[in-house]
Amino acid sequence: MLETALREDALTATRGGFELRIGLPWIRSMPLSSVAGLSVDVDGVPLAPGELAVVLGSRAVRPDALQAEPGWWFVQDRLVLAGRRELPHGPHAVAVDFRLMVPYLQARPGSPLVLPFRLEARVELDRAPVPSVSRDVA
Repeated sequence: MLETALREDALTATRGGFELRIGLPWIRSMPLSSVAGLSVDVDGVPLAPGELAVVLGSRAVRPDALQAEPGWWFVQDRLVLAGRRELPHGPHAVAVDFRLMVPYLQARPGSPLVLPFRLEARVELDRAPVPSVSRDVA
């Protein structure tokens, strides 16, 4: 699961920044509200909170606003992260950190299991864009 969560073709340039497409490193689809603490580092430099957004269809939401989203991150989807930082063409070391709350598993009575994830890869900017099926909830 972790090997395919951040593929080498995940990074594309956009006007004013980049998009990074990540796969869900879990065996089942999860509510977007289960994602917390999302952060991205590019070439060892973390994106500031105002430099990162999650693209849901035609909307861009702050990572900390995902917990209020009613939609789902489906296993076959790529979650699109938009960075407001210009990157030069070529290879980049990318790391994505987040916590995933698994509501149907308990860590202890009354407390859901929370799993930390760190996805790391060396990815090439400006390979052919990968389609996304991230969905916007009406």
